[in-house]
Amino acid sequence: MLHGDLDGLEDLVVAEYQTHEHDVLVIGAGGAGLRAAIAAAAEGVSVGVVSKSLLGKAHTVMAEGGMAAAMANVDDRDDWRVHFADTMRGGQYLNSWRMAELHAREAPDAVRDLEAWGALFDRTPDGRILQRNFGGHKYPRLAHVGDRTGLEMIRTLQDKGTHSGIHFHMECTVLALLKDGERVAGAFGYDRERGRFRLLRARAVVLATGGIGRAYEITSNSWEYTGDGHALAYQAGAALQDMEFVQFHPTGMVWPPSVRGILVTEGVRGEGGTLVNSEGRRFMFDDIPENYRAHTAASPEEGWRYTQGDKNARRPPELLTRDHVARCIVREVREGRGSPHGGVYLDIAWIREKLPNAAEHIRKKLPSMYHQFKQLADIDITKEAMEVGPTTHYIMGGIRVDGDSQMSTVPGLFAAGECAAGLHGANRLGGNSLSDLVVFGKRAGEYAARFAREHGAATVDTDSVDAAARQALEPFERNGSGEGPYQVQHTLQEMMQELVGIVRREEEIVRALSCIGELRARAERVAVPGNREYNPGWHTALDLPNLLTVSEAIARSALERRESRGGHFRDDYPEKDPAYGSFNLILRKGPDGEMSITRESIPEMPPELKQIIEENK
Repeated sequence: MLHGDLDGLEDLVVAEYQTHEHDVLVIGAGGAGLRAAIAAAAEGVSVGVVSKSLLGKAHTVMAEGGMAAAMANVDDRDDWRVHFADTMRGGQYLNSWRMAELHAREAPDAVRDLEAWGALFDRTPDGRILQRNFGGHKYPRLAHVGDRTGLEMIRTLQDKGTHSGIHFHMECTVLALLKDGERVAGAFGYDRERGRFRLLRARAVVLATGGIGRAYEITSNSWEYTGDGHALAYQAGAALQDMEFVQFHPTGMVWPPSVRGILVTEGVRGEGGTLVNSEGRRFMFDDIPENYRAHTAASPEEGWRYTQGDKNARRPPELLTRDHVARCIVREVREGRGSPHGGVYLDIAWIREKLPNAAEHIRKKLPSMYHQFKQLADIDITKEAMEVGPTTHYIMGGIRVDGDSQMSTVPGLFAAGECAAGLHGANRLGGNSLSDLVVFGKRAGEYAARFAREHGAATVDTDSVDAAARQALEPFERNGSGEGPYQVQHTLQEMMQELVGIVRREEEIVRALSCIGELRARAERVAVPGNREYNPGWHTALDLPNLLTVSEAIARSALERRESRGGHFRDDYPEKDPAYGSFNLILRKGPDGEMSITRESIPEMPPELKQIIEENK
């Protein structure tokens, strides 16, 4: 497809767009994207996968603890009903109950699919898949591979995917979704190595781009997590939902500064790790929410017995939901009981008091954590406590989708995984993310393939493609006359961390929105030197609009929700307001480009699901 020179950019002329055509295009090559691609290919349609980094390096590999599925291999009292109730309770009942039901029912089969494709899960003595305890789950439910479960998932899906006839576009970033009237028609992007543009035609598109963590200064997320899928969908006319709910994982590394924010798996606490303050006190026993009191241990001894598989014991308070644990850690630090570097202590070494072979046990159960702290912080976790603190980890909000099909409000545009909303409500339980990826990745792929078969080829508007190309090249025109993109990105990250972080107030959110407006104007003037080949500054400049879009969505939603619930805590509205428990907050792009917000009622839950929740309170 030949195009003329771009005015003023003769040295950067786009002589040709490399064009590809697929029935289904999957944007994202993590767990959700690969599972969607495998499912679509199994339906007999042609499938292309766009990967922002190299195949196999998706952020899914950083998911360590395991994948939640009610297989009842360790505790025979577990079943999908208990898992459903746990998920709804954790999400403060803002979840899509249909997605929570499907997830709980289908997660065991999703694990078995991975096992059939070669995943090597840890085993019980009698050979079944081993399951471990995790925060918010009533029973040991997480199928795992040591503390490297995400890596094993990606290895397995990548192996299956490469033998499924899927075409991979590696190190490629999508800049815009293309439409034919109301329906999606494909995507436009560029390869990150050479900077050459790519036109990707498709009858259906699945977004599986992960999260938004790089909008914050301290995050466990990898460099790819710049809110691409959220922003692409929003700009294409799709609705976003519940963007105020950002999860700050309670345990990220805090020292040394070079590793601040790197995740410390919840599996440490699942294996008996305790949280203590500078006074040596297990402060989590000080604050147990009423709705979890009946399920929480009354003493350290009972908590220990729970981690060792005692069915008559209740879980320790360290395994309460992540939002609550994160806020308790912040409280300890603010009140002067924190560790020297602004966190608290996570101690797994103490189990030497209970187990004669404690060091060997820790290295076997938590090999990645042992290596991580030894190499990055010169700490031996079998002998001493770790310093940890909250880190931006996950967003529960995302693209609004149909619970069954995962299709967004734009025909032919689907979403799965972290960039989709609904399953987790106001707060995600640990381990539900990995099973979310494969349960709804599969559904998105199947329904996208069905949509592609039932609808003819879409027509791509070449004018919109040319406009996207011109816009992408504008930073080069301003070489020497504008600031660099890194300054804008860093200012945004600092501002979001300070003003729209774990604890929020109205005046701070209002300031954040004003700052976002100023940063948007600065982002439109950033300058990039050099050319398109191997240019990380250009990549950052192109990430900025997405980061600003998701930051504004988070702030506007946080301002609208005048209560505290799940991952959203308002210091000026510290209590949960029942009136806010009946609707989701929906964001759409208005006719003049403004971001509009509305409240949409949550559909009535069927009586049989209500009964399950009542039975599991």
